[in-house]
Amino acid sequence: MLKRPFSLRTRLFIAMLSLVMIASVVIAGITTFRYKNEAEQYHKERLERKEMAIKQNINYVLKRTTYPVTTKNIPLIFKENGRIYELSAVHRMPLIIYDLKGELLIKSNESFIKDSVKQGIPNIVISKMNASPKKRFLVSYEREGERFQSSYSYITDNKFKPLAILNLPYLQNDDLVKKDILAFLRSLVEVYLFMLLICIGLAYLLSNYITRSITAISEKINKTRIGKQNKKIEASYISEEVSVLVEAYNSMIDQLEESAVKLAVSERENAWREMAKQVAHEIKNPLTPMRLTVQNFHRKFDPSDPQIKNKLTEYSDTLIQQIDTMSAIASAFSNFAKMPERKDEILNVNEVVASALDIFTEDGIVFNAAAEEILINFDRTQLIRVITNLVKNALQAVPEDRSSAIEVTISRHANDAYIYVKDNGVGIDLENKQQVFEPNFTTKSSGMGLGLAMVKSIIETYKGTISYTSVKNKGTEFVVRIPLQ
Repeated sequence: MLKRPFSLRTRLFIAMLSLVMIASVVIAGITTFRYKNEAEQYHKERLERKEMAIKQNINYVLKRTTYPVTTKNIPLIFKENGRIYELSAVHRMPLIIYDLKGELLIKSNESFIKDSVKQGIPNIVISKMNASPKKRFLVSYEREGERFQSSYSYITDNKFKPLAILNLPYLQNDDLVKKDILAFLRSLVEVYLFMLLICIGLAYLLSNYITRSITAISEKINKTRIGKQNKKIEASYISEEVSVLVEAYNSMIDQLEESAVKLAVSERENAWREMAKQVAHEIKNPLTPMRLTVQNFHRKFDPSDPQIKNKLTEYSDTLIQQIDTMSAIASAFSNFAKMPERKDEILNVNEVVASALDIFTEDGIVFNAAAEEILINFDRTQLIRVITNLVKNALQAVPEDRSSAIEVTISRHANDAYIYVKDNGVGIDLENKQQVFEPNFTTKSSGMGLGLAMVKSIIETYKGTISYTSVKNKGTEFVVRIPLQ
């Protein structure tokens, strides 16, 4: 089964709300991305400024030291008077100095990035610094949930000859940026929630306005029925597109009325034509054995035969049996043709069904009636006809090697009365399920197949329904629903 799409009103409503939601998500995403980029750039520039200031102080120290300015003397120069600790405290950053091979010379903080200090500078950093014209290399990494930037640059003497490598580990503190982003997103959510409420109201009004004319047309179309007096749509102040639909609908109503008359005549003619064919076929069946019996009697008749009376009785019984079959066919056809006649009265379903079941002498029929009185407006004869046909079919569905177990149950739900007729028969084959209620369908060797068709016609005359469920070789249950009075 294909899924039914949303209505035009719903789609318009969802589309307008989706635009607002998409816009809010896009703005939030772009703003967050921009905040993070600006924060990243800010940290890079800040680290670069601190590095320049620290190197100026280092150059100042190297110019005024009494030690020879060599790589070997770097630890002595910066340990003197605790200068490396003083520089670290002034600039609020740890300082680590390596020799040109990447081995540690001196550092200001014993615990900061302890592992990397012990390992020294990776060779790849040294090679990239040598290849870079700026002689500076920046590494970004994360450790224990915190982000770091680590700057590597050369310390030179007064002739710009490299003496050592300065490493400045920088912790990126994004707490302020995160607070700004959260504050912005909170404000954005508040604004868009307010806009969303306004948009819901506008979308509801606008979608109703746009689809009002279409809804009116759809309601008219849903009420359109063949054989009923359908009214045309009279509308004013409608759009050009909707007016085309109105004109098409009104034209369809005119054509429908003409087609309904032709269809009714054609259906009646076809129904009686098919019924006549079926009756003729059923009547021919007993005529053949009757003809053979008479011919056989005429050919073998011998007044002096001592068994003549027995043979005559046998021939007579055969003829009477076939005549009864033809009479039953005629009665079934007559009953089916007289179905529309009704004599409605207020009936207690429990009592009428119980009286209908009294005519059955077979064992295994169980009647379960509702405790309370259930009243319906129905023709008594027609209701008895419904019950007897269903029970008779149930009994005939049970094979000869199985004991009948027929359950007739009456109950009430809401404003409807329900009659359940359940058997333990052979069930209904899957290929026959669509033909069960057709007038000329039967799986039995005799009969015209009018019983269930007649039951369905009677029930639908009173705006009821009949349905069934069946399990192969386990049984079938018919369910009749009749509106209460």
